[in-house]
Amino acid sequence: MKTQYGQVSLVDGGGFFPEQDTHRDVAWFLMDAMHVLNIDAVGVGDRDLRFGLAFLRDQAKRSQLPLTSANLFEKKTKKPALAPYIFKKVGTVKVGYFSLISDKVDLGPARDSMLVQDPPVAAKRTVDELKKKGATVIVLLSQLGKVESEDLVTAVDGIDAVIVGRNSPMLQKGRLIKTTVACYGGEQGQYIGRTILTLTPDRKAASGDNEVFILGPEVGEKAEIASIVKAFEDGFNEKLRKVEREQQAQAAARDMEKNPDKFLGSEVCIRCHAEQAEQWKSTPHARAWQTLVDNHKDTAGECIECHVLGFNKPGGFQTGTQTPSMTNVQCESCHGMGTQHEAFAATPQKVTEATCTKCHNKDNDPGWNFAAKLAKVKH
Repeated sequence: MKTQYGQVSLVDGGGFFPEQDTHRDVAWFLMDAMHVLNIDAVGVGDRDLRFGLAFLRDQAKRSQLPLTSANLFEKKTKKPALAPYIFKKVGTVKVGYFSLISDKVDLGPARDSMLVQDPPVAAKRTVDELKKKGATVIVLLSQLGKVESEDLVTAVDGIDAVIVGRNSPMLQKGRLIKTTVACYGGEQGQYIGRTILTLTPDRKAASGDNEVFILGPEVGEKAEIASIVKAFEDGFNEKLRKVEREQQAQAAARDMEKNPDKFLGSEVCIRCHAEQAEQWKSTPHARAWQTLVDNHKDTAGECIECHVLGFNKPGGFQTGTQTPSMTNVQCESCHGMGTQHEAFAATPQKVTEATCTKCHNKDNDPGWNFAAKLAKVKH
């Protein structure tokens, strides 16, 4: 991008911390990676506070990552918890960046020591301060969600671009809200948004456009980043495997709990449904687990659920080493637990679009079409 445009700024909207406690290492690693990429400003959401404010501050200091939040304050001192904004010259343009967190969220471990100021109040104050400093372009890194972000830039003038985060949909083309260009990049870091602002002679935004791109295989890798990622994933995956082995005894005990219904695995189904099984083996469903292994995602909790059978449910997948027979998208993934066979054999249950969209949703598979795909797996 920097080879195409002379004045480029890289930002992250925030909300990138992992959801699982066991994945805390991912938090500091992502901060290190963003530092290597020379990110100019990073927003802060409630997910980024899930390990506490002290952890976030320590990692920001260590990685020298430019975090900002305009409306997150220490309850005791009433002082900003982080830098309220970032002011930076990009080429010939003076740019101001600030972030907002919703005042409706749970701050987790930070809830007793932090308070969140009303977002519109904080936005108006921050925009005024940035303009006084000479900023001619102002960017909001929003952790307010789609509706609240749109309402805010409608009510508060002076924001040229907004990165919409926190449970945001992915929209390939951004929206123009009054004079603000909005970017909707979705979740899970699978997309990158490009906002182009056309400037007037005095370096103010005259017009703008946004487009979102999927980070697919066709997008080239930066060798330095690829090397860092591989080194981290190798070490982290081994660490998780050790944790898995320690938890196997507990998982086995849970699996043995008396439960009238549980997953049985495709080998049981195949005994009577051999013809259907042969068709299933020809589909990507039968190779779903291998795609995670090949991409070093076989310990990523947010990905595993859609690539295995009955993730963390009775009789279902626990870990790759403990329950290898429960990998892949199997018969029971669509047709229900095997112990319920007599019930749904007597009253056949139709596989509906809702069955599929639990995994094939807009974020994970934006081009998915029920009618077209059903024909390839129907048996």
